[in-house]
Amino acid sequence: MFLPIEEQKEVNTEFLLQILAGRDKEIVISKSDFETRKMTHYLLTDNTKIKNNAYGIPEPVDGIEVPSSKIDVVFVPLLAYDKKGHRVGYGKGFYDTFLSECKSDVIKVGLSFFDPEETISDVFESDVKLDFCVTPYGIFEFKI
Repeated sequence: MFLPIEEQKEVNTEFLLQILAGRDKEIVISKSDFETRKMTHYLLTDNTKIKNNAYGIPEPVDGIEVPSSKIDVVFVPLLAYDKKGHRVGYGKGFYDTFLSECKSDVIKVGLSFFDPEETISDVFESDVKLDFCVTPYGIFEFKI
């Protein structure tokens, strides 16, 4: 689960966090390393300390590390997405790298305030498509 960057007006995930915690789901949040362009994932517990990094991204300070291969569902931040499940993020490739490290059946769910664009033209081979996108207007499913 991503923690939203308030300055970027990303979808607030607090409600989802509460629902998942109330159903005894283990929640994992990530920390970005801007030198390696990799993410490290930590189990969210009552003791997890969260701090905004230099880019304003709320991240865990430390905690119990969880390998990408153990994650079943990933909620993905995005700026835009299209009807085929391609997404546009902030252009650093963190999520594409992370998602490519996950098991092949990981469920990838985008969260957006908007409906999809018709197409996104600057798609790269390394881009990982979404399975679903949830908006205030409905859930979009992408056949992959």
